[in-house]
Amino acid sequence: MLYTGYTLFSIPFAFALGALVTRRLGADWIAATRRFTLAAWLCLGIGIMLGARWSYTELGWGGYWSWDPVENASLLPWLTGTALLHSAMIQEKRGMLKVWNVSLVLATGILAVLGTFLVRSGILKSIHAFGASTLGTPFLVFIALLIAVSVWLVVSRAPQLRSEHRLDSLLSREAAFLFNNLVLVAMAFVVFWGTFFPLISEAITGRETSVGGPWFDRFIVPLAIGLVLLSGIGPAIAWRRATVANVRRNFALPVGCTLAAGVALIVAGVGSRPAALALFCAAAFAFVAIGQELWRGTRARRAMRREAVPRAVIALVRRNRRRYGGYVVHIGIAVLFVGVAASSAFQRSRDVVLRPGQSARVGGYDVRWAKPVVLTDREKVRFGADMVVSKDGRTVARLRPTRALFPTPVDEDPRVLRFFNRGDPTSEVGLDPGPTRDIWISIEPVLSNLNPFLQLANRIAPDISALPIAKQLAIRDRIAREWVKNPPPANFRILVSPLVGWIWAGGLIVALGALIAIWPPPRARREAPAGVAPRVAPEPVVGELTRA
Repeated sequence: MLYTGYTLFSIPFAFALGALVTRRLGADWIAATRRFTLAAWLCLGIGIMLGARWSYTELGWGGYWSWDPVENASLLPWLTGTALLHSAMIQEKRGMLKVWNVSLVLATGILAVLGTFLVRSGILKSIHAFGASTLGTPFLVFIALLIAVSVWLVVSRAPQLRSEHRLDSLLSREAAFLFNNLVLVAMAFVVFWGTFFPLISEAITGRETSVGGPWFDRFIVPLAIGLVLLSGIGPAIAWRRATVANVRRNFALPVGCTLAAGVALIVAGVGSRPAALALFCAAAFAFVAIGQELWRGTRARRAMRREAVPRAVIALVRRNRRRYGGYVVHIGIAVLFVGVAASSAFQRSRDVVLRPGQSARVGGYDVRWAKPVVLTDREKVRFGADMVVSKDGRTVARLRPTRALFPTPVDEDPRVLRFFNRGDPTSEVGLDPGPTRDIWISIEPVLSNLNPFLQLANRIAPDISALPIAKQLAIRDRIAREWVKNPPPANFRILVSPLVGWIWAGGLIVALGALIAIWPPPRARREAPAGVAPRVAPEPVVGELTRA
């Protein structure tokens, strides 16, 4: 999915270069590539979400985003692509931001190539990177060429890229989209700087220094709060210039609900985390503002067509898929950020050492190691635990975290030891997901009780690779099951994280909104036959539609 997103961004990039070269700098090329841009943005977003889910369930460290360089490389073009999708509408409607839009397109295309460079060059340390690749220099030369050509074209075509109109007011949808763009570009700059800071510090000081998650969070969290707030302001404010009456009418209910939500959250104890409280309030504002716009459109359609609410909503979305698909995306982004804020600020975690029969208490839950478990197949052997999770004496889940060991190659170690101590480990976590919380457990077993059996097997069969494969697996399985009889204490990481499921739900909502926006519009209906009188909406509804 990431690869598809990267490559699809090459289409608007090529159109932008073509428009600059041929000096055809209107909005036609933006309209022609809008669906390609949206498809690239969607695929890249799906890839990012799949990577976060994989990290959460497979790596065994308990998180879904670690600000890894390759993770950041996928996020950079997604952020600039998001900015482009918003600012492109201003150029289509008002002929503004031409330099900004073409710069965003070119930057997004170059950042997509940069993502491949980071994966293939080995220039930055990452579990996702190919450290021994020889493609770093060709990609670096290619990126430098793209940057040089792009800058030259934008500078040389600057006179033809003048805006046709100016910003009429800061109280307008254009201004909201512009602030949205500034926030997204600021987020991209923070991610870019933090990702490449090791190289920057090494070039300046001669010593490589990296930044971690707290550094990113210090800057990204306030920007994310602003982004969620703007996702509710943009749809509810008028184009060109909003009047005081329009602002009061469109924002009275969202602001009132936001204040009520803030008071309720403070009473519930969320006030101890100011950043999380601010993001929850911004999300509440976005939910109510977008819901209000959707309800007004539905009510107006029902007044005109006398349709039931579900049918009116579906028809409303079908007639303006781009607009309402965007609204759905905004709702999904708000839901996603609520999940991130809740799971980050209110997570309860504990690293404990347990023996079978012992338990630990985390976040109001009692987690007991009921019994050890060994699972074997032809590829690997997994050492794990049967964990019983209970609350107030009632069992709520039985989880089975395991640690899988894959054998090292025979030419590196022909002994039976290759199946155990030197195998490449992977975690398979125990997970009990839910709409309000996730219980997550990983295990790191200690295999010291297997040493006597390994030494005995090595004396009997110093070169186990000489035996038939069935015999090799039988010896491995026999030794592995000795761990179950008297296992040493194992290391467990136990997490109770609220609202993690909202992250995945928000990602699905975003994908749904993007699909709605990208789907081709229905064919125009035939004109009504002569003599058929059209239904006319009541005057208040007509006025409401006009204002919208």
